[in-house]
Amino acid sequence: MSEIVNKIKESKLETVDLEKFVEDESFSVLDIRPFLFKEMILREGEFREKLENHDWNQYKDQWLAITCTSDAIIPSWAWMLVATKAHNIAKEVVFGDESEARMAAVKQKIDEYNWEKYRDRFVLLKGCSKMEVPAGAYLEATKKLLPVAGKLMYGEACSNVPVYRKSRKNASSK
Repeated sequence: MSEIVNKIKESKLETVDLEKFVEDESFSVLDIRPFLFKEMILREGEFREKLENHDWNQYKDQWLAITCTSDAIIPSWAWMLVATKAHNIAKEVVFGDESEARMAAVKQKIDEYNWEKYRDRFVLLKGCSKMEVPAGAYLEATKKLLPVAGKLMYGEACSNVPVYRKSRKNASSK
């Protein structure tokens, strides 16, 4: 009887799990709707007072998404005021909802990551995750991998979708 060989483990395939780019992050959303008069009108004095009395410490070391769920017209300076209150407490402040904050967190980590270690390697962006990975994360990782990877795939090692393969002409000209 022949020995069972794990061909995936012995291949030069490198797996990148984008879930690891967000798994340790905490996210909160601050809806400024209750800060408005009748939840529709921004009155500067009242708005500033509510910002002053808000418990900002609840966002400590978290990604904070700032939004307004009413149809109120919010002047740009109001978002600036919110940012001044949160910036020294929250890990990062993002305009939008939680999904936009998650995407901003992933993009920041993707931008900081050393993609050069995948030079001329076969890279698999892992498809199945325990937590939601924003679709845009795959786009951002692909943009970083195209100049370096020899081959790029999506999915699982046993079942993947080929996305890109560096042409021999491109590989030899470098």
